[in-house]
Amino acid sequence: MNNTASLSKTNSTLQYYANNAHDFAQSTLHVDMAELYKEFLPLLPSPHHSEHEKIHILDAGCGAGRDALAFKQLGYKVTAFDACSELADIASFHLQQSVYVKTFRQVKEHAQYHGIWCCASLLHVAHNELPDRFTKLASALKPNGILYASFKYGKGEHSDGNRTFSDLTETCLEDVLEQIPSLNVVKVWQSQDQRPDRSEQVWLNVVVKLK
Repeated sequence: MNNTASLSKTNSTLQYYANNAHDFAQSTLHVDMAELYKEFLPLLPSPHHSEHEKIHILDAGCGAGRDALAFKQLGYKVTAFDACSELADIASFHLQQSVYVKTFRQVKEHAQYHGIWCCASLLHVAHNELPDRFTKLASALKPNGILYASFKYGKGEHSDGNRTFSDLTETCLEDVLEQIPSLNVVKVWQSQDQRPDRSEQVWLNVVVKLK
């Protein structure tokens, strides 16, 4: 995909979320994500392990802020961003802290986070750009940092008429991650969507660790 086509699809996806921010927030804010948290949080140090350093999680593509809020309530230091300003405003309201408006392309931090959470957010990145975005996120992790990401299960890119998705199978994911030698795969697994009206949707989940 050339840059112009990629930008057009990105703009269309962002416009969808801008137009539907309230409805999207209402449909996702109260979804129970406990089973996924169990795959991610135990790999991080306890949020109370040190008086001198709070364990820092980045919620990258945070949507309405559901997961960032859960982590904050558990005692973690949380930073969050979303590419959609309307969703960032909603997340900021729930978190009672600033939420940045930026894209994965704009991630520039180095060795800043113990954990990065990318729940159903990297899936909007064009497939050929995923290695670069994983590389940026890996750079933002502290040594031995943990990253979680999820994608709709499938092959190639697809559009629902408004949003563009990069779907992945285990093999497709392996092909992407092979290009980022600093990341070790901890676990890859499939799960069902937790929303009652989306139970047929299969997700591919991955946890990786920075070497």
